[in-house]
Amino acid sequence: MSVTAQPQVRLDKPNVGDAFLSVRDLRVHFPTADGLVKGVDGLSFDVRRGEILGIVGESGSGKSVTSQAILGLHKGSQARITGEIWLDGHELVGASEDQMRSLRGDQMAMIFQDPLSAMHPFYRVGAQISEAYLVHNKVSKAVAKKRAIEMLDRVGIPNPDKRYSDYPHQFSGGMRQRAMIAMALVCDPKLLIADEPTTALDVTVQAQILDLMKNLQKEFNSAIILITHDLGVVAETCDHVVVMYGGQCVETGSVNDLFYEPEMPYAWGLLTSMPRMDRTRQERLQPIPGQPPSLIQVPKGCVFNPRCKFTDHVPGRRCFTERPELLPTSGGSAGHAVRCHIDPDERRRLWAADIQPTL
Repeated sequence: MSVTAQPQVRLDKPNVGDAFLSVRDLRVHFPTADGLVKGVDGLSFDVRRGEILGIVGESGSGKSVTSQAILGLHKGSQARITGEIWLDGHELVGASEDQMRSLRGDQMAMIFQDPLSAMHPFYRVGAQISEAYLVHNKVSKAVAKKRAIEMLDRVGIPNPDKRYSDYPHQFSGGMRQRAMIAMALVCDPKLLIADEPTTALDVTVQAQILDLMKNLQKEFNSAIILITHDLGVVAETCDHVVVMYGGQCVETGSVNDLFYEPEMPYAWGLLTSMPRMDRTRQERLQPIPGQPPSLIQVPKGCVFNPRCKFTDHVPGRRCFTERPELLPTSGGSAGHAVRCHIDPDERRRLWAADIQPTL
């Protein structure tokens, strides 16, 4: 019988500058019959008001687990959560369920990946949006309905007063996603988490949804965390990026850092496997060999070593025995950091001579 570890909570707020959300050394582990699943293993990042942070990585890298931990959706489960999550002065890891419920929807909200399963199929779309507003505001049902219709109109739903009474299955995929955005934004939250909001949508609807999010973000000056595996979406939308692999952050920095001066071989692999529309490509796309690691049996040393083609550029066997620290780079922006044993000068040489010319 497993025992859920008590969260380690700090009573003093760390120095996080002007960050609205600050995550420090977050670990989310799940005990199972097969072993301990390290869904997130030592993740840190900051998000400021008016900023869009992209979290990218393959499936199983810990992106969604991170977002659910911020929202407190692991509470009541067997998850072992340690570290710190600060939201505008509130520490979330040690917060009670009542405290988290008061913050969810009001201070922070989430757009889930599949709006059809996220919305209740037996309740009308407008009623679900109204309920989200009623929970956090002492108003009448008539006022809440008016607010819901207003939000449906704001996100581009035609005839919002009529569509208010429709059920989720009567909306198209793009309209359901817009309705989810309306529900998430109905209380003007200061933090919006979007978990792959454009998955399974056609490209024109994707562009509309992303433009809608950016416009609403500018209007409300909210902070947005965009979880995706689509680097094109990141390039178009985000200000800063966290690259996750095996439950860890392996590189972080500005969008320019990731696309023009990346220093982690995993980030190189993501870029070389992405088609380019702005130039004629002479080489075939190069997928990353192998599969993402099991989060029960995480490789020793660098978590990317089983798939990395550059371990021979590190003396000895450090890539297989010693876990690299996430350290600032000498180039790029002030927040650019990478988790890699390869010498920084050698990384830049490899990028300039071997990787960048193939893009």
